[in-house]
Amino acid sequence: MSQDTFSDSALMLIGHGSTRNVESAAPTYQHAAELRRRGLFAQVSEAFWKQEPAISTVLRGLTARRVFIVPIFISEGYFTEEVIPRELGLRKEGEKDFPRIQQRGSQTLHYCGPIGTHNSMTEALLARARDEVANFPGQGTSPAPAELTLFIAGHGTSENENSRRAIERQADLIQARKIYAAVHAVFMEEQPRIADCYEMTRTKNFIVVPFFISDGMHVREDIPVLLGEPPEAVQKRLRQGEPTWRNPTERNGKVIWYTPGIGSEPHIPDVILERVREIAGPASLEFVN
Repeated sequence: MSQDTFSDSALMLIGHGSTRNVESAAPTYQHAAELRRRGLFAQVSEAFWKQEPAISTVLRGLTARRVFIVPIFISEGYFTEEVIPRELGLRKEGEKDFPRIQQRGSQTLHYCGPIGTHNSMTEALLARARDEVANFPGQGTSPAPAELTLFIAGHGTSENENSRRAIERQADLIQARKIYAAVHAVFMEEQPRIADCYEMTRTKNFIVVPFFISDGMHVREDIPVLLGEPPEAVQKRLRQGEPTWRNPTERNGKVIWYTPGIGSEPHIPDVILERVREIAGPASLEFVN
């Protein structure tokens, strides 16, 4: 066990946040609490783009010699490459690129990549899918992974190709392990669409894991409807505080499991630590669980 647990450093987790959906910030708070529990850093703080506490305010309150900043986002793009670096003062308006490690007086800022593009997200996805099927076996025993098709569902957008790249990469990484009968990336706004799952799968059983940080409107409302749940049933369950999808559900001759968004998966703190280890360099020591 390493004696150095980054006790001279602060960790800052940055989420998108929302002024309309309180659940949006929940995963960021969840993982910050877990990382505080592990006692690796002198300070662990949460900040958000769309709600309080604001990014610039939190940064001013960090006094540690080193500050590691991890975006709790799925993909690289406008927010992680432009908005957040600008709020941190790492990137000036009009700059094409910026240094990810910058000195501020006696303090060094380390700006990490988003968690969603890290290879270790694979373990979080696998755990999420495995646990959901095990926890909700239906009327019989849970099907083996080889009898399941895994779909990783993302938003997708024609405006940013990086939006789908992280999801397709995870689908390829999991497919290469040959755990499931097949693994596919599907999207809300690009092809292949989430509603195409029924035609794409050759197995009777399939599971859909949303590659979203929070269980917001897309995860709790839009995707269940795209998978065939009647909109009125989804709205009724929301009003009653119930899950909007019941596992497993039989539809169109298939048996379907649907998980919460990947952002609340308990493996995410380890992904965050991998991002810190990555930018800290080969001299960084092992983290303590």
